[in-house]
Amino acid sequence: MGREEHLSEKKYRVLLVDDEPGILKTLRAYLEADGYEVYAVADGDSVISATRSFVPDVIILDVMLPGLDGIEVLRRIRQESSVYILMLSARSDEADRLVGLRMGADDYVVKPFSPREVVARVGTLLRRRRSPEASDTGEDAEEMLRFSRLSIDPGSRRVWKDEREVDLTPTEFDLLHHLASHRGRVLSRDQLIDRVWGDDYFIDERVVDVHIRRLRQKIEAEPVTSNSIVTVRGAGYRFEADEA
Repeated sequence: MGREEHLSEKKYRVLLVDDEPGILKTLRAYLEADGYEVYAVADGDSVISATRSFVPDVIILDVMLPGLDGIEVLRRIRQESSVYILMLSARSDEADRLVGLRMGADDYVVKPFSPREVVARVGTLLRRRRSPEASDTGEDAEEMLRFSRLSIDPGSRRVWKDEREVDLTPTEFDLLHHLASHRGRVLSRDQLIDRVWGDDYFIDERVVDVHIRRLRQKIEAEPVTSNSIVTVRGAGYRFEADEA
């Protein structure tokens, strides 16, 4: 799908959070030129109320902010919303990136960055709303996947464990859906990156492990001894839940 067609379907909203005026001005200009509706705030204390009133499709969130820092803002957002979150930070240390991912961020860009790269990553996140499985299997992508204790509805992007709905981030849902759609097959980390993040992403394989760990904590009775998502040492992951 071309960019023009993508944006003509809906004018997506981006909440931009950064305390550097130059970054706010530049990113706003690039995003608006690409067809997005943008609302900007410059401190962490304003983000939650802006998220509730503006209802963004994507939040671009800086880590270092006046007031609440970006990690605390991320934690609070994830208590009430599964909106896509792209983190920005001047910190290049891997540990800082992994903290954001463990807290539920969907992507991470380190400053200094290209504004075009940020806009491209926003577009990639939004394209992930469309299930990738139809082209893989030739089957109806909206078909409910039912297992002994887990139900996955690709159409509404909702998941139930023992008939109780599970709150997943978009990335967690995409990972689970792709694994469950290939039940019994071992999928490598590179394959998961390609199908969930996209083949134009250059991310560390350990990012996959972070998201799998969060996913297990939400859908497994005993995440340490996972009985649905199995680690195949040296190869990747396999989904093994029994079909209903």
